[in-house]
Amino acid sequence: MQFAGGVPTIRDRVIQTAAKIVIEPIFEADFEDNAYGYRPARGAVDAVKEVHRHLCRGYADIVDADLSKYFDAIPHSELIKSVARRVVDRNVLRLIKMWLRAPIEERDADGTRRMSGGKRNTRGTPQGGVASPLLANIYMNRFLKHWRLTGCGDAFQAHVVSYADDFVILSRGRAAEALAWTKAVMTKLGLTLNEAKTSLRNARQERFDFLGYSFGAHWFEANGKWYLGASPSKKSVQRLKTRVGELLVPSNIDPWPEVRDKLNRSLRGWSNYFGYGSRSKAYRSVDQYVFERVRRFLARRHKVQGRGNRRFIFDVIHRELGILCLQRLPRAAPSRASR
Repeated sequence: MQFAGGVPTIRDRVIQTAAKIVIEPIFEADFEDNAYGYRPARGAVDAVKEVHRHLCRGYADIVDADLSKYFDAIPHSELIKSVARRVVDRNVLRLIKMWLRAPIEERDADGTRRMSGGKRNTRGTPQGGVASPLLANIYMNRFLKHWRLTGCGDAFQAHVVSYADDFVILSRGRAAEALAWTKAVMTKLGLTLNEAKTSLRNARQERFDFLGYSFGAHWFEANGKWYLGASPSKKSVQRLKTRVGELLVPSNIDPWPEVRDKLNRSLRGWSNYFGYGSRSKAYRSVDQYVFERVRRFLARRHKVQGRGNRRFIFDVIHRELGILCLQRLPRAAPSRASR
């Protein structure tokens, strides 16, 4: 079974998809309720809402966890044991073993061909494989189930919210103990927490990022009070601005309708995900950046002297030329809780 560029061939993807359709419902019934990644009828925003809900209920002492190369570190033997607890068909188990040990062909930045994986490989799930997210969830479920069965929620006055390998623990004053317990359990599972990226946070005084959102103390300008909120993180805003900047470059000679549609798709997709919580500040920042970049782009294209301030005003850019304005999108009231 060969993989080109680390991605399964079409034949392998078809077989993996068929197997996934069969075994996913079996494991879906066994997954913990606090797992949100790569599951039917669940998504990242659901996890974001759950984190914010616990935060507003006073679980503000945070373990901001990061697993070191989770998808590459999952031990095959233990993963197969986890699968075999629910699947007894030997043919299915044999297929999964083959996927895990399939040789992977990759190319370095300079084009050098490199092979990894193979029969001697004992860890990791193939990147890009249709079944890889499901297998990763199956193994992560061992940690989440152990947390519940050992009563850690009560012992640490805490909740875990997980999205694949990305998870946070929200506690009431017992975050350090929860972190120590988590390190020990992950070691037993053959996994490692990234010490440099894992930290303890007091969300009443500092923020933490999870799934592109920033959680913690927010300032409400209207009444001058602090509240525990959720908003698009600075990194998420910057990534969108970078994408906009890469589109609106002088070398882009595509017809304006194509440029506009590509830009609007990016803006709408971003706003669809970042439509929860306190988003006014982020939307305003994005709108200002988009307006300036579009104006400069059009001024260059139409050879307008100066920066195009007079010709390309707000109404021209957002109404006549059809660029989306995030602040004018229909929106629900942001969810807030007093600090």
